[in-house]
Amino acid sequence: MVIRRTAIAATSRPRAGALVRVAVAAVFAASMAGCSLLGGGNERERSTIYAPDPRVDVDPSAPVANWQLSLSPPTGARSIDSFRIAVRPTPGELQVYRGANWAKTPTDMLQDALLRALEDSGKLPSVARQGAGIAADYKLVVDLRRFEADYAGNAVPAATIELNAKLIHAVDQGIVDSRTFRAARPAAGTDIGLVVDAFSRSLEDVTGELAHWILATGHAHEREPHPQERR
Repeated sequence: MVIRRTAIAATSRPRAGALVRVAVAAVFAASMAGCSLLGGGNERERSTIYAPDPRVDVDPSAPVANWQLSLSPPTGARSIDSFRIAVRPTPGELQVYRGANWAKTPTDMLQDALLRALEDSGKLPSVARQGAGIAADYKLVVDLRRFEADYAGNAVPAATIELNAKLIHAVDQGIVDSRTFRAARPAAGTDIGLVVDAFSRSLEDVTGELAHWILATGHAHEREPHPQERR
């Protein structure tokens, strides 16, 4: 499924150089034939494409807004925001599942799920991606920190998603509030299909919490007096 890197020390004797190069090439070829590394892999290897499709219902208790929202493209480290499905077998080791890929990057999955959740809730007069042309009153900025199957010492991994969100007031570009969200749903087993199912549930959890927070935070801010309104 995954592999650790194998380090080989080369001898300093000139006559042994050719033998060392052959040995290194043989070990590398054998390793790549059976597994794939983070950021690498066998290009001829067939991959299964997984496309989680979470359906998120926003909490009915969330307030109805009279303001418009723009979603900035979420950001994330390259090791996280990748088509490869990340797995953390031990705390200090990040690898990928062999022969499995996401249909979309994690940041795209997150933004798509949030946009659909807010649109379907009917609680905002308008919500759109940045650049769509709406006159937004607030802007959401998201930094995706984790999107990985984390064993954390357990027999099965938990689909772990962590992000930080900032709601920004468009008028003065001030940060209204900032919050970190985390969801970790244990998979029903170690099979990649079961892990993907757990990711779908974690994505539902974190998206639902994020949508409710956006509506509640914007509502509270709208009720506060602002300096530009007092002038």
